[in-house]
Amino acid sequence: MGHRSPAVRHDGRVNQVNLSFRVIGEVGSTGMRCRRGRLRGAGAVHGFTLIEVMITVAIIAILASVAIPSYTRYVLRSNRAAAEAFMLEVSGAQERYLVDNRAYAPDMATLGYTTVPSSVGSHYGVTTAIVAGPPAGYNIKATPTGSQLSGDTACGTLTLTNAGVKSASGSGTNCWN
Repeated sequence: MGHRSPAVRHDGRVNQVNLSFRVIGEVGSTGMRCRRGRLRGAGAVHGFTLIEVMITVAIIAILASVAIPSYTRYVLRSNRAAAEAFMLEVSGAQERYLVDNRAYAPDMATLGYTTVPSSVGSHYGVTTAIVAGPPAGYNIKATPTGSQLSGDTACGTLTLTNAGVKSASGSGTNCWN
């Protein structure tokens, strides 16, 4: 069960215990000097050993090997989400144009989009095209460029049609959020 202290007798009375203290170092005017000879206290110089630095570098390397790829995937997903949001905005403009003119707009300039927003345009080229035939329709395509093209190969080019069909040219399954 529990251990009995040698300072307490079994009948409840306390024995006297001899407590002695050992001096670890000497106190002088420069501070305390330890047995190993290094200064401690006021005016002491502290540093790190090579092992401590190597362990710190190893921990930082492990954290970076996990964090950098995760951050890169996050940036690619956020760029793709910005392109998807802009495509849905253009789709809404196409539907409003259809209500007013009984036809879809032939290009984005007709819809009032002379330029693509910089948050989208720096990573995707967005175009719209009319699909002829009964019934008429449109396709909005966002083609990745630059780092988005090389990093987001699973999704590739995003397409949105007038029927609301969302697709991607890559093999990814969760490209549209």
